[in-house]
Amino acid sequence: MAHGTSVPKTWTWYEGEWLEGNPPLIGPRSHAFWLGTSVFDGARAFEGVTPDLDLHCARVNRSARAVGLAPTMRDEEILELALEGVKRFDRDTALYIRPSDWGEHDDPTLVIGADPASTRFALTLWDAPMIEPTGLSVTLSKFRRPTIECMPTNAKAGCLYPNNARAAREARDRGFDNAMVLDMLGNVAELASANVFMVKDGVAMTPTANGPYLAGITRARTLDLLRKAGTPV
Repeated sequence: MAHGTSVPKTWTWYEGEWLEGNPPLIGPRSHAFWLGTSVFDGARAFEGVTPDLDLHCARVNRSARAVGLAPTMRDEEILELALEGVKRFDRDTALYIRPSDWGEHDDPTLVIGADPASTRFALTLWDAPMIEPTGLSVTLSKFRRPTIECMPTNAKAGCLYPNNARAAREARDRGFDNAMVLDMLGNVAELASANVFMVKDGVAMTPTANGPYLAGITRARTLDLLRKAGTPV
């Protein structure tokens, strides 16, 4: 079944069926549509490998629980589906792999919460070429990363991204490629769309994972590779 033609080659698994294109999965009464209860994760496939795919599949379930949803798929089931989805593309195609959960119905006992029993799951893969490592320009944003007291920073939640988009838009309007975002105490946290590293005098540095941002899976892999290469971190 195909839906839409204005997106890169895309496959989505939803309720036992693989759907092509951009299928309509939620509606105007879906809780996630109007109150934003949704989580996702993002993994990559390229050159025949899927780094840390199992960890990304596990994290989407942790994120779901962190915002009050009830995962409907086990970590291992998501991993199996993702590997099945990768096979729908040519081996050399670079892919973005995005498992996601959202609340479909309101919780009648929680005023504005999503009913955990209405949690929906979808797995989407699409053709997404890797970005060329050409460097980028960065400016300091006036917007800050929130703390866990005011936002679910322990989850990869959709509701966090409009704030990052404000920082990215501000940077673009100033003529820069990306934005450096601080936490509420004024410490460097991350870029608007990525973790940040700095190398000085042969030492690699990255902000301490102190809560306002996810200590990324790819960040952890990078730190491990640096240490194995003998680079002080």
